[in-house]
Amino acid sequence: MSYLLPSRTIKFDAALRDLASGSPKARALAAHALGAVTDPAEQRRAGDALVRALDDDRPEVRAEACASLGELGQAGALPALIKRLDDGATTVRQNAAIALGTLGDPAGFQPLAAALREGPADLRFQAATSLAEIDPTRAYDLLVASLRDRDPKVVGAVALSLGAIHDARALEPLAGELDHPDDGARFDVAYALAELGDRRGLRVLARALDDQERAWDAVSALGWLDAKDELARAIANKKTPHEAAVLAAGALVRIDGDDVAARRVLLDALVARRGHVRGLAIEQLGLVGGAWARAPLEKLARSGKGIDLLEPIATAIRAIDGRAKAAP
Repeated sequence: MSYLLPSRTIKFDAALRDLASGSPKARALAAHALGAVTDPAEQRRAGDALVRALDDDRPEVRAEACASLGELGQAGALPALIKRLDDGATTVRQNAAIALGTLGDPAGFQPLAAALREGPADLRFQAATSLAEIDPTRAYDLLVASLRDRDPKVVGAVALSLGAIHDARALEPLAGELDHPDDGARFDVAYALAELGDRRGLRVLARALDDQERAWDAVSALGWLDAKDELARAIANKKTPHEAAVLAAGALVRIDGDDVAARRVLLDALVARRGHVRGLAIEQLGLVGGAWARAPLEKLARSGKGIDLLEPIATAIRAIDGRAKAAP
């Protein structure tokens, strides 16, 4: 988690200097930048400096130091990161939990398990994800028990972790939470069930198709389930965000290559005003498009709207041609 979102072009020695004696903003920027170090010798020096920064008096510096230690894979930082699970700042303890999950060291499991049982809600939320990253099998029982957490965001995070570890034993415990009173928790439970191939959350997912925040994930989950009727409603519903409708169209073409409405959504998106929508359409056509998509892609490549998308267009056309050659 980055507060400043800077580029990481700061020189290594300058970053070390700023981390030790710069202004609070400079220290946070330096802590963030050191997470991108790749030289092994510099990584060791950066790790030592970042561990010291975990005692900085500013939470933004401590949070960036936690994140960078995880990115660097600094196993020696484990005790210092575990200590930060009790930090008084939300972002610091969350980033410490994220880093422990990224490191994947078994020694981080028990402190995170205690955090899941007894920590504040913001830490329980992240501990669920990190436990599953460290040891999915060992985490299973802890996660199932936490489906009854009093905080709906924690319930959602636990559900998503159970979906991610792909343990079929979680199906019934998850299904039992489909009537959770919180919309977000219900959606996360339905998403997790879909990740496990279970269709019991279809209605919950379908109701989220015109939700700006959840539509993309809803379409993704419906695609896993080959939920053709719900996906068709997604592309027909004008309230479905454009990006989600394009993703739904790609899923429909994958399910039924002759779906005329889905093909039209993808081809229309090639001339969309927003560049990222055009890029998404190109990506989907590269995955599922047939000969019918080749000429529109070539036309886009010759137009002003395609000038910045020539490489993905070429990649999509090669994929389409490859499928044509492989077809009987």
